[in-house]
Amino acid sequence: MASALTLVAGAAMAQDKPKIGAALYGLNAEFMQLWAAAAEQHPAVQQGLVELTIFDGRYDALVQQEQFETMITEGYDAIVFAPIDADAGAAAVEAAHAAGIPVIGTNTMANTDLLTSYVGSDDVQSGYMEARYLLDQIGCTGNVVIIEGPIGQSAQVQRLEGNMKALAECPDVKILEQQTANWSRAEGQTLMENWLTTHGDAIDGVIGQNDEMALGAIEAIKAAGMAPTDFAIVGIDGVTDALLAVKAGEMASILQDGAAQAHGSIDIAIKQVMPDYEPMSAIWTQYPDMPWNGGADKMYMVPWTPVTAENVDALLATRQ
Repeated sequence: MASALTLVAGAAMAQDKPKIGAALYGLNAEFMQLWAAAAEQHPAVQQGLVELTIFDGRYDALVQQEQFETMITEGYDAIVFAPIDADAGAAAVEAAHAAGIPVIGTNTMANTDLLTSYVGSDDVQSGYMEARYLLDQIGCTGNVVIIEGPIGQSAQVQRLEGNMKALAECPDVKILEQQTANWSRAEGQTLMENWLTTHGDAIDGVIGQNDEMALGAIEAIKAAGMAPTDFAIVGIDGVTDALLAVKAGEMASILQDGAAQAHGSIDIAIKQVMPDYEPMSAIWTQYPDMPWNGGADKMYMVPWTPVTAENVDALLATRQ
């Protein structure tokens, strides 16, 4: 039986409440931990309107498939899903759909049109934004390396599309290396250590498709006795250590609002099983360019926020 954290609030019996499962691809890194913590703080969960169970997919598509089978067998009312693999995730969604359980995608996509809705952020846009910033820093010339997410996950595919779109605008920039580090800081550090051994100071920029891997590259650079400020280094997510690295001038990052993705997807999941439900999260006023529209839209895109010297302290204050 897959491990799960179940939150039951209020005095009503659990079986009287809608059961919502949140099947997340993995909880080892901070971003998904922030997503999960925000989900637990959703007003409907806190007030006992619904029962929320968070499943740790452990970065394994087979584990996620088993968790879907558990939720189907136990009669969950709705599922929020962030798949580790877009194609394998489609099979899980199809099984839930066949059982009459609505699935709301979040953060990463499954390759299926059977999702009731999707609440995430535009990964092509963030991939372009980070690479374009880096290219401006190196003057549209020089050598870069790309540290990718898990091959086949939608965020990796789409961020790479954005990366390559920006790089196409700078034909004098050469990609020296390009490999996955599976969203892992440790794997990112190992890759960068190997690349520094091979290429040394010929590397001008590091495109990390998330912050954890970019932070791993920074650790490798420091361990080699080099200064991160001698490189252009970018990442995505706005995790706490990345915010600190931005403040130190060591990298650039783009905040992905996982809390908004969590709250939005839970609001929509509740709407599927309680038709008269009105959203309880504040995100719909926080992001007026992402209207609720009755919870009926197929796609909700939470805007990206570039982390800057002007907003980094305020963002860090939210992590206290």
